Amino acid sequence: MTSPEAAGERFLATGQFIWMRDIAIALKQTLGADGDKVTTRELPNFVVKLAARFRDPTLRAINPSLGRRNRHTTAKAQRMLDWHPRPATDTVIDCARSLISFGIPPVQPTSGS
Repeated sequence: MTSPEAAGERFLATGQFIWMRDIAIALKQTLGADGDKVTTRELPNFVVKLAARFRDPTLRAINPSLGRRNRHTTAKAQRMLDWHPRPATDTVIDCARSLISFGIPPVQPTSGS
């Protein structure tokens, strides 16, 4: 941020919004055998809310975010700093590949597996 116009300014450095299902689809389509166990099925919001209430209280924290699409703009950073975020799917796939390279599989086995 060497631009004099940026002095004292605040900028959002967020990427595009992407739904969890879209993340799963990108992983499944791109990771080959490493993505075979990634599920692209979508769990309905009401099921998550029921689970949060009766089965897993830790899910309660995500209830307010269910179905909500966050809308942020990075137009100011793009305009003033000539900054452009990476595509969300590229970031997700690169992260998954990095985790795999460290021996962390994209899908953890459940206790019933």
